[in-house]
Amino acid sequence: GKCPSCIDIANSNSIDVIEIDAASNRNVEDARNLIDKVHFMPVAGKYKVYIIDEVHMLTPAAFNTLLKTLEEPPKNLVFILATTESHKVLTTIISRCQRFDFKRVYQELISLKIKEIAKKEEIKINDKAVSVISRRCHGGMRDALGLLDQTSVLSSLKEEITENDIISLMGSMHEDTLFKIADCLANRDTGGLITLIDEISITNEPVQVIR
Repeated sequence: GKCPSCIDIANSNSIDVIEIDAASNRNVEDARNLIDKVHFMPVAGKYKVYIIDEVHMLTPAAFNTLLKTLEEPPKNLVFILATTESHKVLTTIISRCQRFDFKRVYQELISLKIKEIAKKEEIKINDKAVSVISRRCHGGMRDALGLLDQTSVLSSLKEEITENDIISLMGSMHEDTLFKIADCLANRDTGGLITLIDEISITNEPVQVIR
């Protein structure tokens, strides 16, 4: 992590590492433009690396256009194909790749990272708020950091970001409300449940109950 290439990559300054969003560059023409560029030698490092994000969004024709290059890539070229839906990638592509499946990040690690960044960026946020973020992002570090970035605005407006601030920002439902619903169901309290549903319909989107 200390050589010039590592530092440039970490700072998103590397000329030899190119990230492409397949969702907005998914057609045959885009694939052909990419193929025209891959034959250029790396400038600073040993390899030129193309990261194609959401690769499952490529059209079948675009996949087939890339196939020949993926079969016989130039010796100094590496493709990294990233996707959350590998079943949508053509089997002819998958058979030519080394596959690495990433698991969700543990909640504890997400909380530690949020606290570390919050301290560095001087974002005032309490532990309960951090816990809500780490639970609601479902193991996605990028989603957690994106939510923390949004809360940084609140931090400048008040002394400390709280659990309720995060819940409000996400437009989601407080867990206490879900516990009350469960209690009403367990106790067959129809009246109480109707009252709760009425309150939810005013303050939240009802679909949040099942999320």
